[in-house]
Amino acid sequence: MNVPVQTADIFKILSKGQFISSNSSNRIISDLYNVIDSEDNFENLREYFKQINFILERGEEYFYFTRNEAKIDIENKIERAYKWIDITDFLKTFDNSFGLGFRFSPSEILVKLKLDAELETKLESLNKNKEPQQDALERILKTLADDSFIELENERTGQYKVLAAFKYIEQLILTINISEEVQNEIPE
Repeated sequence: MNVPVQTADIFKILSKGQFISSNSSNRIISDLYNVIDSEDNFENLREYFKQINFILERGEEYFYFTRNEAKIDIENKIERAYKWIDITDFLKTFDNSFGLGFRFSPSEILVKLKLDAELETKLESLNKNKEPQQDALERILKTLADDSFIELENERTGQYKVLAAFKYIEQLILTINISEEVQNEIPE
């Protein structure tokens, strides 16, 4: 089985739970995406990583690892998913078009926080430590950047770009199906 010379670099990123997105401004990441995206490479890498208990998955313009995990690990993932859903709700309240390719700066969010009570309420619910709004927002953005859903595109202006991996969260949210019987039991 022939695997590309970049296999170790791919493993280093994906094994941390991060994503490799097609629209990353980071040349290394976008090059790795192109390496994996080659049909022969994808299949070879998938087989290679399967031997060490990692499953290479393909999303819409992004790649990531999954693994067969113990119950405690699944519970941790569910907790992380809850956090991503709450953060996505906050960001979609900031701008409904927040998604793949969207560009924004923390200062734009902070300005809208002063004008939008619903946005402020959502940030408060994410701010368990009761930090100042700017600190809470920076923590949220750091979480998204660490998980490779967004990246700092321009350090000087503080502008971020939403990466293709953000579709993973959007797909996760879309797959949540609440039946009408259960929906009527959920307090509003």
